[in-house]
Amino acid sequence: MLNKYARGFFTRLLTPLARLLLRWGVTPDAVTVAGTIGVAGGALVFYPLGQLFWGTVFITLFVFSDMIDGIMARMKGHDGLWGSFLDSTLDRIADGALFAGVAIWFFTGGQNPAIAIAALACLVLGMIVSYARAKAESLGFTANVGLAERAERLVSVLVVTGLTGLGLPEGVLLTVLVILALASVVTVFQRVSAVRQQSLEAPSPS
Repeated sequence: MLNKYARGFFTRLLTPLARLLLRWGVTPDAVTVAGTIGVAGGALVFYPLGQLFWGTVFITLFVFSDMIDGIMARMKGHDGLWGSFLDSTLDRIADGALFAGVAIWFFTGGQNPAIAIAALACLVLGMIVSYARAKAESLGFTANVGLAERAERLVSVLVVTGLTGLGLPEGVLLTVLVILALASVVTVFQRVSAVRQQSLEAPSPS
């Protein structure tokens, strides 16, 4: 949903920056790698130290690289398979680091194992959501359906984690993580169902 309604706005907003980076000789792949390092580094350094707000601010500065690299690739006419593979692979690293950072803090100094466990559940289920789509597409099916796509998961956890660092009750973060985990479960079933239906409708090999 966020992809549908927000992508056009952010594409227009970030296009001048993408054009400037290309003019400076920066490649889309370099932006992809730098963005992943920024997100993962922020999540695994700031969050385990309990710096939830400043960690979120730092991570947010790098999150938009996920759109900038795509804009740059399209401008160069290189919006191909390699870029898509690299982007998707590094997205998994960034997402894993984000939820792992939250889990580490709440297992240690944050002393709230329930939030830590919910964060780990989101991490695992988010990977399954992504794998289900990737596997479906590798078999010639489509599985871009579901409640909890990457944009929704990322925005939700960043916003609430940052606000928790400013004093929002931890119960709100726990609630959001549980909802995200449940939405991910639903999304997995939706994608499995979609692929199952497509497989039944596909012509049998002669």
